Amino acid sequence: MIKPKRLKKGDKIAIVSLSWGGLGDAKLIHKYDIAKERLECDFGLNVVAMPHALKGSEFVYAHPELRAKDLMDAFSDPSIKGIFCAIGGDDSVRLLPYIDYKIIRNNPKIFMGYSDTTVTHFMMNKAGVVSYYGPSVMAEFGEYVQMFDYTEKSVKSLLFEDSNGYKITSCEYWSDDHVSWSEENVNVKKKTRPEEHHYEVLSGRGIITGELLGGCLDVFPMIVGTEVWPKRNEWKDKILLVETSEEKPSPDLITYYLRNLGAQGILNRIRGIVVGKPQDEQFYEEYKEVYRSILNEFNCQSLPVIYNVNIGHAVPTGILPLGIECEINLDKKTISLLESATAEI
Repeated sequence: MIKPKRLKKGDKIAIVSLSWGGLGDAKLIHKYDIAKERLECDFGLNVVAMPHALKGSEFVYAHPELRAKDLMDAFSDPSIKGIFCAIGGDDSVRLLPYIDYKIIRNNPKIFMGYSDTTVTHFMMNKAGVVSYYGPSVMAEFGEYVQMFDYTEKSVKSLLFEDSNGYKITSCEYWSDDHVSWSEENVNVKKKTRPEEHHYEVLSGRGIITGELLGGCLDVFPMIVGTEVWPKRNEWKDKILLVETSEEKPSPDLITYYLRNLGAQGILNRIRGIVVGKPQDEQFYEEYKEVYRSILNEFNCQSLPVIYNVNIGHAVPTGILPLGIECEINLDKKTISLLESATAEI
């Protein structure tokens, strides 16, 4: 996998709307303004929105070809060093007919997002370029009052610094406080509560290593069978990353999704699974039982599974670099990078 060069102050990053286009809606454009100021003042970056990123949800929905053009143009532009996604959504799979994987491979650069952006992460994987499952413009960089320090540290450590040996730790707090996205709430800060669980080991022991691959489990059914879904042998020795969306899928749905991975032969080929904290801790215990049940169904009872990781829809969220070799110590409950997530500048 090709590593993009790490970011530095003064770098230009592009904002893209690859799925939902709400960032450009009149009632939500203030989120872009907050994020832009934060990215420029706190991270020293130069922020530009690609031509169609702020056209609004109706326009963006109607033009998947222009969403894809923004992405391809951002990769092709040598002045752009990173690409951050506005938000997730539910239809970035519609971009697939318009993607040129050679452009991505020949112009590796930081690409970050989560949720429905899972589709684009699998595009990156197909192109052979490392990508970063992490914060979005609207939700995290556009957070009211201040960005969570856990998320800010993840961005600076993994995208701006040599992160070889970096430990991805459990956050000491979490939040299930939902502050409505409205200008009248820009001074309302989310309430947090102490983390009681931290990382939990659902199965397995010892130490495993492997490259991370995956994303939002809810999105997998949309891309199974498409050109970006890895062939069975391409899952061999990977560590699967899965997390769930704000839709809070029922334990039955999680059962079906995981059973599909088992039926594809994926669970028998990977080295382990990293599972994100369910948003609001909804179905927290039920999901654990689903994982144990499915592993039992496919005779994978000893497959290492580490649970409750701050990634994706967890609040706060961090970054996991996809395509980077990591180490999971099940006995010590630690996750570490065995190489830097980025290349030297």
